[in-house]
Amino acid sequence: MEYDRVRRTLWVILILNVIVAVAKAVFGLMAGSMSMVADALHSSFDSASNIIGLAATGIAARPPDRDHPYGHAKFETFGTLLVGGMLLLTAYWVISEGVVRLTTGAVPHITALTVGVMVATTVINIFVALYERRVGEELRSSFLIADSEHTKSDVFVSLSVLLGFAVVYLGYPLADPLIALAIGALIGRMGLSIIREAGMVLTDAATVQCEENVREIVARIRGVLGSHEFRCRGAPGEMMADIHITVDPGMTVEEAHGIAEEVEAAITEGVPGMKEVVVHIEPGERDGREKI
Repeated sequence: MEYDRVRRTLWVILILNVIVAVAKAVFGLMAGSMSMVADALHSSFDSASNIIGLAATGIAARPPDRDHPYGHAKFETFGTLLVGGMLLLTAYWVISEGVVRLTTGAVPHITALTVGVMVATTVINIFVALYERRVGEELRSSFLIADSEHTKSDVFVSLSVLLGFAVVYLGYPLADPLIALAIGALIGRMGLSIIREAGMVLTDAATVQCEENVREIVARIRGVLGSHEFRCRGAPGEMMADIHITVDPGMTVEEAHGIAEEVEAAITEGVPGMKEVVVHIEPGERDGREKI
């Protein structure tokens, strides 16, 4: 993975997210809008996730060493896990504040400037989400893709705040804290989803289903009688796998090794995000049938 480009992308997005969060927080406090302040806090965690991403990808880019012979790629996933936990804490705070606002009955002061700030920051977030998603898919970066989903949810949250402004303007002030509660629930759901996906990678769950593709790739290689026990782990873009293949038992070690290298190269090239494949050689039957 091109970690340098991932980090450059995160720096650009961090600057934009800070601008968005500060604008929402300042004008939300001025207007006394709980939903806008909650949205600002949500946006601030976009910035926090960018900072964690910069630190995590910096470590993930390090080459394998004695203590980490398989590399440091999972540090990126660990950073994603931290973001998920922070989002759960944010959801708790937003929901608590929403409940308090319901009991006090405070009404936000909505102006054309407040609405303008929300519209402008929403447009910025749409650009950030599309840009980050495109780069994430191009580089197969699980962190950028997950973070783009985070930013996309911020867009929907901002739209819900604007809807709340409209309802409050029509004479229904309870809409503001109720929308804040909905925002808190959305942030909590997002945090749980991020934790679940990161947990799957860290526990070596199969995050990409590519068995059928691998079977077709191996079947096309001359000299392979059969294959079995394919296993794959790691995040999309940083996957490792191993597979058992059977060959003619009359082959020399050199010939069998050449086939194993061909299988490894074919799977690495044919499966997006596959970084390393270990091929185990087993003798098949002399009549060409795979050994069971």
